Amino acid sequence: MDTTTSAPVDPRAHLTSPSTRAVLRVQHRVLDAVREHLGGEGFTEMLPPVIGPVTDPGARGAKQVDVDYYGHRYKLMTSAILYKQASLTAFDRIFCIAPNVRLEPLETSSTSRHLAEFHQIDVEVAGASRDDATRVAENLVVHVVRRVVERCAPELDVLGRDPDAFADLLSGQAFDRRTHASAVADLHDTGHAQNPDAEIDWTGEALLSSKSSRPFFLTDYPKGSRGFYDRENPAAPGHLLNFDLLAPEGYGELCSGSEREHEYATIVARMRETGENPAKYAWYLKMVREGVPGSAGFGIGLERLVRYLCGLDAVWQANAFPKIPGVVSP
Repeated sequence: MDTTTSAPVDPRAHLTSPSTRAVLRVQHRVLDAVREHLGGEGFTEMLPPVIGPVTDPGARGAKQVDVDYYGHRYKLMTSAILYKQASLTAFDRIFCIAPNVRLEPLETSSTSRHLAEFHQIDVEVAGASRDDATRVAENLVVHVVRRVVERCAPELDVLGRDPDAFADLLSGQAFDRRTHASAVADLHDTGHAQNPDAEIDWTGEALLSSKSSRPFFLTDYPKGSRGFYDRENPAAPGHLLNFDLLAPEGYGELCSGSEREHEYATIVARMRETGENPAKYAWYLKMVREGVPGSAGFGIGLERLVRYLCGLDAVWQANAFPKIPGVVSP
């Protein structure tokens, strides 16, 4: 398989490559395993919208895409987060396999980890805490990896991916947890100039994850680093009840999640703190005012998970029709 970060210009060559076909079969098995596990845990699969009057404003550095919806300015979804919270008025435990479009900054074209169009495994649980959400995420990842190891040996062999790479993950030992502050201190000790008030940058994520043999959680990000929907920790003001899940071997972030703000006044205040105009979110705030349950949830990048499972050099290799930021593609 091509090891450059540039997506192929010939879709036929990409799709007929034995490596691509092996990757896409693994991806199929991942989706089977996600539905198998979450369905068995009482989750209902929802189909979120692709367009709406607003979308998640918290995607770092990415631009939103406008579309003309019968004379109204709508957005392509960068995340299903607002609709996940709304869906909990129907069911207490939901998930979706959601398409996302984000016009990432051009510098992300060289990270090997970003696509302008990708898919996310989104999960939300009513009445859940952050600890509940991390348990769901951990159990889901372990189940998916186990199914891939059990059922995708020929594909992993084609890709040169040793199943023993997942032995530590499948050992039954819980994933480690680290705070954002401890991760920043560790990066500073290595000479990496990580901003303590911001999300861990892409280089920092790769440095941290390269030191681990299995996934681990980062928690307690500073309040200003994430969107208005991540709940502030009442016991530790200025910090969020959120988490990221980082893959080992330098692959970086697989998943982000948090407890959610669900009280109307708090959400409006957080919107204003982050420079958002509450009037744009009229439909969402109306639902919040009428009552949405407290919840916690997360999103796992499908292509990033498949990249890790298959040992790929770049995330575009886990997409049938990849679109790298700034690269004109089919």
